[in-house]
Amino acid sequence: MLGAALRRYRENLGYGLEDAARVLDCDRSKISRIETGQRGIRAKELRELLDEYGVTEQEQAALTAIAHRGRQRGWWESYSLPEEYRDFLLLEAAASEIMCYDPQQIPDLLQTPGYARAAAEADPGLTDDEQRAQAVEVKLSRQRLILGERRPKLDVVIAEGALHQAVGGPGVMRAQLARLAETADAGAGVTVQVLPFAAGAHAAAGSGSLAVLRFAGAPSLGVICLAALSGGVCLDGQEDVTRYARAFAHLRASALTPAASARLLREMARD
Repeated sequence: MLGAALRRYRENLGYGLEDAARVLDCDRSKISRIETGQRGIRAKELRELLDEYGVTEQEQAALTAIAHRGRQRGWWESYSLPEEYRDFLLLEAAASEIMCYDPQQIPDLLQTPGYARAAAEADPGLTDDEQRAQAVEVKLSRQRLILGERRPKLDVVIAEGALHQAVGGPGVMRAQLARLAETADAGAGVTVQVLPFAAGAHAAAGSGSLAVLRFAGAPSLGVICLAALSGGVCLDGQEDVTRYARAFAHLRASALTPAASARLLREMARD
């Protein structure tokens, strides 16, 4: 994402690779490798390029924060995770706004331990107890960081069908639905909405679970993460971010209000 942003800033000014190379007093191949994500960039070099490109201080701060996290060893380093998933965790930890939609299950950040264990047991990619236990630990660690420490703005839309999918049995679902109702009632930067069956066709029809990550002071930056059995894919183009952010706004408009969602969740937990 950093490389793509640097390329976009450079091209918007009409600069070639040679122009950027002169700023860092290096060869053009280094700039090319930075922009394509094949190599990192030092903090000093990043500041020099961003100053040359006239990037605002707020946007510079967002990019610098992402680069800083990328150089740190995160809590996830102690787990054997795919590189793409580690990249997602890094960006999630740096995001100031997270928008999640899931048509089939409760989003990771709001799962109870019981629900997370039942989901791990059903995952065909997790072949033994150790892998399943690690998957649950990673989810709970993400929750502690995002919901307990960082507390970015979190907007969640869950399709009603996901609430009827009996993951882990009645006891697990009762606790999960009660947790969602409490979260929907509490507010505190977290919004939970249910997309009801009655909504009919909607902006994410045919889509699987997705997350939109945005960064404070940097409206041109964002990442779309689309889940899949093969690990999913992340998109960081401005047009993709704008398109999915617009679709998510339509989803929220089609969903029940947070108050109505909380009432439905409480009723389902009692039933």
